[in-house]
Amino acid sequence: MQHFTHDGFDLAFVDRAADGEPAEAVLLIHGFASNHFTNWVSPGWMKTLSDAGYRSIAFDNRGHGESSKSYNPADYTPQRMASDAAALLDHLGIETAHVMGYSMGARIAAFLALAEPQRVATLVFGGLGIGMVDGVGDWDPIADALTAPDPALTTHPRGKAFRTFADQTKSDRRALAACISTSRELLSEDELARIAQPTLIAIGTRDDIGGSASELAALMPNAVAFDIEGRDHMLAVGDKSFKARVLKFLGEHPL
Repeated sequence: MQHFTHDGFDLAFVDRAADGEPAEAVLLIHGFASNHFTNWVSPGWMKTLSDAGYRSIAFDNRGHGESSKSYNPADYTPQRMASDAAALLDHLGIETAHVMGYSMGARIAAFLALAEPQRVATLVFGGLGIGMVDGVGDWDPIADALTAPDPALTTHPRGKAFRTFADQTKSDRRALAACISTSRELLSEDELARIAQPTLIAIGTRDDIGGSASELAALMPNAVAFDIEGRDHMLAVGDKSFKARVLKFLGEHPL
């Protein structure tokens, strides 16, 4: 792991260069309660991208993984989290990159594209479709589950699932509870219409969180939808068909 500092946070990242650099960079932004390893290393994304000739860069969002934590919800707005992604590109001297985010990471990628469109060549939104506009349901029980003193007291199905996931990733649950309260800011249809970069939106057909990929794609001027067959929100991220579709998409839109 390497580290850099931005906005008062020490942020951890990995930078895996392909053979024969210079290579096109792909910036990977993980989802809520996850980290760079769980989202991108373990499912084979960084190897897949490097083997295909890309420079893959993944970091731990503030409040996650090996990056420093805050218990102040104001630190976790999508705008501030997107500014970390831009600062990492600055730190590495990368002017423009492909940007791929999963779930919360997709929302952060969208805010990055709106704030600094010149930095974002293409976008991949995984695990988050029209929920980016309409919302992804009631997540207050998840915050309650994360801070419950005894996980056995948690009965809400989604809350229980994320409490288990947070414990598996050895996350700071208090930081995650702060993050979840402010990181779900919605985008308007007008804002989505301003994102002109080529965009791939990929959702599992059994995903009950992200919402429709095709409905979100219809709001954007240059977006396509892809169904990850038979996968739910947690399992879609490592799907082989998803990887193949992303490589095809990146090949169609070189820097």
